[in-house]
Amino acid sequence: MFKLTRFNWLKRKRFFSFLVISSIISSFLFINPDPASAASGGRIGGGSFQSPSPRSQNYGGYGGNNFRGYGSGYRGGGIGFPFLLPIFGFGGGGIFGFLILMSIVGVIVNSFKNSSNFSNSSNNSILSQSTNPSKVSLIQFQIGLLASAKEIQMKLRELASSSNTSTSSGLQRVLQDTTLALLRKPELWVYSNIETGSVPFASAESTFNRISITERSKLKAELTSNYSGQITTPTNNESNPGDSDSTNEYIAITILVATKKDLRLNDSLSNEQITEALRLLGSISSNDLIALEVIWQPDGEGETLREEELITQYPNLKHL
Repeated sequence: MFKLTRFNWLKRKRFFSFLVISSIISSFLFINPDPASAASGGRIGGGSFQSPSPRSQNYGGYGGNNFRGYGSGYRGGGIGFPFLLPIFGFGGGGIFGFLILMSIVGVIVNSFKNSSNFSNSSNNSILSQSTNPSKVSLIQFQIGLLASAKEIQMKLRELASSSNTSTSSGLQRVLQDTTLALLRKPELWVYSNIETGSVPFASAESTFNRISITERSKLKAELTSNYSGQITTPTNNESNPGDSDSTNEYIAITILVATKKDLRLNDSLSNEQITEALRLLGSISSNDLIALEVIWQPDGEGETLREEELITQYPNLKHL
């Protein structure tokens, strides 16, 4: 009986390891934005993923069922792991959901590996089931604005030059001011996408960083940058931040948030729901805010972002 159980455990371990490797390979195959034809952009953000104090929780899952890709219409479901569906083409989810899946499966694989270090005593079994990593909510809000929203670009540059992104209160100010700037210009909203996920705290930082890298790689360069208190300026071979070309059509803004707060955003995409989502994001307290990134393009003088480029770079955006 022991040998059979051991054999089944090894089979599961190999399966999950194979799934993680396949996910990583697939991410290189499919997540490959082309920055050569993209516009430059800007970035504001920072954060700290410090371990929370231990606390007892009921054992059960790692938040997979909390994922909802609003722009794509995916609501999870199915048997076992709902995140498997987007990978094999059943439903939406997008890159955000794909990276959340990698995080979830990685934690599960590690749990199988770590379980071999424990004895088979009933005490250890009870301990392993009574403790569970804290979960972190990840939210990605993306919006495509008409190019006439130049004052929002100027507001973001102003925040980058004046905000203290090395503190949680400074980041909260950036988040609040960014959401307020968008809320004041609903007539400029054209496209949008909202996705959320819940991941174990142990993998939250790496997942947040993967999503951030994916979005930043869409920029040809980061002309305006203030991250964790470090302000950088363009190099000599890069253009300077400034007004876009008169033929510019759109401005794309991504807000990426990691928070302790379990946000319950509505799953429909309309101006009313975008308004509610922005209000909820802007109301996140500094105590609940773990990390933040605001990324936008174009940001360079004389650059453009046309509709075909917007859709190519941000394929999950839905027209309002």
